[in-house]
Amino acid sequence: MAEVIQQRIEDRIPELEQLERVGLFTPTEVRAMLKKVSALEYKLHRRIIGKDDFITYIQYEINVLDLIKKRRNRIRYHFKREEIEYPIIQRIYDVFKRATSKWKDDIQLWLSFVAFCKKWGTKKQLSKVFSSVLAIHPDKPALWITAAKWEMEDCSSSESARQLFLRALRFHPDNKKLYQEYFRMELMHAEKLCKEKSQLEQAKINLDDYEFAEEIMKGELAKIVYKEAIQKISGADFILSLLSVASLFDFAKDIQEQALQDLQILYTKDPLTWDFMAKRELEVNLLPSTESVSKQSKVTDIAQKEERCSAVYEEAVMAVPTEAMWTCYVIFCLERFKRKCNSTDLKQKRWDRMMSVCHRAHDLGLLQESLYKPWLHSLQAFGQEDKATEVAIAMTKRFSQSVETWKMSLQILMESKSDKVHSLFQEALAQVTPKESLPLWILKAEWTEANQSSEEIEAFFAKGVLFLVPAVSIALKERYLDWSFKTGGIKKARKTFARLHECRPLSLEFFRQMLQIEKEQEKCKMENIRECYERALREFGADEEELWLDYIKEELSHHQGNPENCGKIYWRAMQTLQGEQVESFVSKHTLLQTGHS
Repeated sequence: MAEVIQQRIEDRIPELEQLERVGLFTPTEVRAMLKKVSALEYKLHRRIIGKDDFITYIQYEINVLDLIKKRRNRIRYHFKREEIEYPIIQRIYDVFKRATSKWKDDIQLWLSFVAFCKKWGTKKQLSKVFSSVLAIHPDKPALWITAAKWEMEDCSSSESARQLFLRALRFHPDNKKLYQEYFRMELMHAEKLCKEKSQLEQAKINLDDYEFAEEIMKGELAKIVYKEAIQKISGADFILSLLSVASLFDFAKDIQEQALQDLQILYTKDPLTWDFMAKRELEVNLLPSTESVSKQSKVTDIAQKEERCSAVYEEAVMAVPTEAMWTCYVIFCLERFKRKCNSTDLKQKRWDRMMSVCHRAHDLGLLQESLYKPWLHSLQAFGQEDKATEVAIAMTKRFSQSVETWKMSLQILMESKSDKVHSLFQEALAQVTPKESLPLWILKAEWTEANQSSEEIEAFFAKGVLFLVPAVSIALKERYLDWSFKTGGIKKARKTFARLHECRPLSLEFFRQMLQIEKEQEKCKMENIRECYERALREFGADEEELWLDYIKEELSHHQGNPENCGKIYWRAMQTLQGEQVESFVSKHTLLQTGHS
């Protein structure tokens, strides 16, 4: 092994000498490099080799290449690349080959290999890499697409890209992304031929020596791909994705028309078809483009477009009366209403349309849950509190199991100061699954604290802290303690704490809250703080090393603290904590003793 490593190091000597001779590296740097690469070579020739060894080696060599490039630019020396960079690039390539042959399943390693070859390698090398990775991973469509794009964009080889896509489709005949990228490639190829022909004609060069097939330039190959694709893959969304690609190419009008026809014939009942056809009305430009147009004319034009668009949606919800179709219509109305507009008339039209469509969808029971929120907020913003309350209550009947719906409805009623809030809370907690009810309990706690008497609040918390769901019980204990301190001061807080600290489940935050309250007192007594820490440690001492450390810090920093207790606390912690927590505690305690924490 030593002989092989020695040989590899000796092979580097010519390039290192060149680096020193031309002034890119100093003699000291060359010696340091020689020492470093020797260590890296030995790692790669051990009996047991890890992937990190290869990655470290490759990264070091790439860093050297980047440094050489920077120094070349700095001293403006751009010669002897074959003697300096090329051997390094070849070494990295060889190491990547070894690594990928050992860890064939590591896609990230292959992608790093590809990225390196794109930046530093030759086309011939990268072609071999793609051949290898596709032979091992033919089940990865993304790799086929990456290889085909490289052939098309970097190598200008449409035929190679086409062959790769065709091979990929044998493995993945139903892959949408492959068909989309293949379709795009054929259109790009046709566009490229058209540009080349145009440039030759402008240069007045005889075209007889060149082959420009009219069918290909008109996108006939792309049409074939399109037809094959829609036979293999169904769905309006897929045709729309191909249409969006075709719309980027001016010469592909025939394909765009074909896609529109297929969309309307094959997917008449699909909401996506109607949504697309409706929004196309917004793109139709009726105003003259060459003349100056007044602001009023622009507003009128926008209003007419939106009317035509709305007319298509109206036809759509009659033909396809589903929640998905109404969702498309409502989203359109909401988006248009949110747009900035200086015209009062246009703004009013958008408001009326949005309100009408939302009401109709709601009355039919076809308004999507997520769309109630913007509608309700709009009603509130325009002062229609009574209508917002009515809709909010009706919404809870339809989505009675949804926590978000109840929360939204309750917030609406709370803001409007409705007298139905209390009864709605009762209904909500009865309908929602107890495990999911925490947001409603928190909301009820906020409302109760703000609107009810002390006796009613006490009764609410007394009931809540005994709730069977631990998350709810814990959260309400924390709020109860906080409310007790805010309304009754330290005495009431201590009384609440004494009542609750044995009522499990408990949270560490509950004890920290009480500790903070005690520390904020003018006459802060250490005995009260000790009591809090001791009770917290009974519950969480086995898992929380930070709690022990905080206790020690308190004994050291408090004016009534006793540093002699720190040793006892330390040994108790060592006996209570387990595993990694012991190591963590010891290291943090050591830092504390040396004044670093």
